[in-house]
Amino acid sequence: MSAILPPAERLWWKHPLDRVEGTWIVIALIWCLIMFAMMVGWHVWGKQNLSTETYKTTPEKFTLKAQAMVDKYTVRTETAEKIPVVAPPPGSDVYLVARLWNFWPILELEKDKTYRLHLTSMDYNHGFSLQPVNINIQIVPGYEHVVNITPNQSGTYSVVCNEFCGINHHTMVSRIYVK
Repeated sequence: MSAILPPAERLWWKHPLDRVEGTWIVIALIWCLIMFAMMVGWHVWGKQNLSTETYKTTPEKFTLKAQAMVDKYTVRTETAEKIPVVAPPPGSDVYLVARLWNFWPILELEKDKTYRLHLTSMDYNHGFSLQPVNINIQIVPGYEHVVNITPNQSGTYSVVCNEFCGINHHTMVSRIYVK
C-alpha cells in the first residue's frame, strides 16, 4: 500500500483499534470529563466566574437609561472632559457606557451594598477590567451585560479597557469609588 494511493477500503472505523490507541482515547475522555466537572465546581463553589445576564439592546435605549441615571444621581464632575460622578442609592441599577475612548460616567458606590451594574458598548468591542480585584468582562455592542456587584472594600478602583479598540486604546481608563 502506498501513502499516495487511497486505501482500498475507505471505512476506517471498521478497522480494529489498537490497544494503546484505545487506552489513550479512554484517558483523554476521562480527563475531559474531569475538567468539565472542575469548571462547574469552580463556578458554583469557587466563585471564580461572575454570573451575568445579557440582553439585546440598542445604543439609543441604553443611552436614555444611562442619561436618566446621570441626571438623577450626579454629585460632581471630574477630569478635563467634565465626566459626571454619580452616587446611586444601594440596590439600584447602575449604567456604565463604553465608547471610544472612555467609560461614562464615573461611579461612586457604597461599601457592602449591592448594585446591578449594566454595561454596554456604543461602537466596538471593549473590555471592562476592574483592578486590583481582577474582574474581566467583554463588553459587546448591541448587548447589555448585567452583573450584581457588592463592593466589600473602600477605595478607588481602576477601570481599564482590555480589548484593543483603536489608536487611543491606552487612554480608555476610568475609576469607581467605593465609600
